[in-house]
Amino acid sequence: MEPVIQHLHTYFLFSFAVDRGEVLARHGEIWQGRYWIDGLDDWINSHLVQDSPVATSIGRWERASYTQFDLESPAYQDMIFFHPFVRRIFFDTAGIGASDNEIEALLRCYHIPLSKENKLFFLAEDRREREAELEVTDLRLFLFANGIGILAIGVEAFDIPLSKALWINEMMRKVYPSSGRQLREGRSPSKVTLSVETPYGRTNVIEAGFENSAMIGFLPPVSEVITSLLYFADYRHEEYEPVLDERAIVYSYLALDPASVPENFHKTEEYDILFSRALYVDHAGDDYRYARGFTKRLMEQQVYRRWAHQGTLYGFTSYSNVTMCFGTFDCDDHQLSEGFLIHRMFDSRYYLMAIIALFYRATLLDFAERVALVSRRLYVDFQDGRLSDANIERANYLRYEFLVFSNYWHFDELANKDEESEHFRMLSAVYDITSMKLEVEREIDKLNASLQEYYSARNTQAVNRLAFVSTILGAGAVVTGFFGMNFSSSFEKAFFAPNEHTLWLHWLAIFGVVGFCLFALGITFYLFTRNWQDYRSVLRNAQEVAPGVARKPGVRRNTKS
Repeated sequence: MEPVIQHLHTYFLFSFAVDRGEVLARHGEIWQGRYWIDGLDDWINSHLVQDSPVATSIGRWERASYTQFDLESPAYQDMIFFHPFVRRIFFDTAGIGASDNEIEALLRCYHIPLSKENKLFFLAEDRREREAELEVTDLRLFLFANGIGILAIGVEAFDIPLSKALWINEMMRKVYPSSGRQLREGRSPSKVTLSVETPYGRTNVIEAGFENSAMIGFLPPVSEVITSLLYFADYRHEEYEPVLDERAIVYSYLALDPASVPENFHKTEEYDILFSRALYVDHAGDDYRYARGFTKRLMEQQVYRRWAHQGTLYGFTSYSNVTMCFGTFDCDDHQLSEGFLIHRMFDSRYYLMAIIALFYRATLLDFAERVALVSRRLYVDFQDGRLSDANIERANYLRYEFLVFSNYWHFDELANKDEESEHFRMLSAVYDITSMKLEVEREIDKLNASLQEYYSARNTQAVNRLAFVSTILGAGAVVTGFFGMNFSSSFEKAFFAPNEHTLWLHWLAIFGVVGFCLFALGITFYLFTRNWQDYRSVLRNAQEVAPGVARKPGVRRNTKS
């Protein structure tokens, strides 16, 4: 008898990076005199409903801030488990934290309200005639001030075979195929569909295939489901790009029906095998998908077993975050009538921790790309022997943004309880956040050191030029000053009151002084014109950039800038 999943609840998390330079170039009027974060609401609402099938058939993105904070409110129950500094930074709140002394959090949360009457369904099918359809129960979008975004598509199903639940997680996470072979072999869906069911029938909102896919510049052909949901940003004009690979992150909850498995099944190795298939997002199988010894050693590091005696396991990989349990039951003093504790935690605090950890990973990957692109620009400049002001600005803004990420966004510990802290440490470990952060920090420090060496060399050259010019002008001042002395007698007769015998000396002195002055002024003019770029920035006003907007208008992040 095949195990049955009593309740499957999965969020497919798609992380992307907005090219703020491109967006500002195309929609700059929205941000006139405002910070980047303050213009996001208007950017999303500026697009006409008729331009998007999602907005027309399902609804528009709406701000989903926390507004109520009483004991029974979701905001209270979500925020209370985190440290106070995390509550200030990672929760989109309205009504608190917006005083003159404290600006709002630098993120925005949005959702598309889904009605119970008009249900939204997500269908995926492959070339092997396999398919699955689930109800979409949540559409949520997180946008951060540093340009990172996370789209969350939540789907649910009840009482389905285990094999179908595993197939759903594996196939619906695909954002684009990595090759045509994936389509032919059924390793990627050949078609995905979003449809709305109303009392009057079923209507397809989006029906997307990948047969004619091709790269867009350096970017992959992202599924139309993604691009349609992100209707406010133009993927064709590279206003954003995926941060990870062809798979969305699978954040999944699977509750096994206890009646479909033998008694004490959670104490057997078969249960570990089953969980490994869910954790590594594979099809169902009778044994581990990979070598037994290798998989078991890996699971020792990636599986959290505090509640394994009750059959509850938590697992973490770089592409999945899985919770598995047996049915629903009273968890000690946590009564089932108040809602099943494990699912409630999955859908609240652990979900928020998964979003934060993914934000860390996406930000660091974005930094890695931008460091490489800025370094390439500087490399080309160094070959010419002079760095451009625009590339120096890019490097400085990159360093500033990393400083903000390290000092404002990043925390090794988010929660104030052991279990939550242990979860986040394991999640950070599989995302390799600490080592990625150190590596990016080293690269930016090296970039900064090279700029400091460049500045030091340029400053030395400027000081040398100044010393040279000062010497020349000082010598000219001495010469002209010498003739301004109030000498009399023979000196006066020779240079200022010459007779016919000393007239030649008078004119020789005049021509000599004039020639020396012209030489000094000519040298000064030559040095200033030859090194005008070094002095131009001194004469022009510094361009102000609003806090939180590291990429200025017209400064693009991609290679075509």
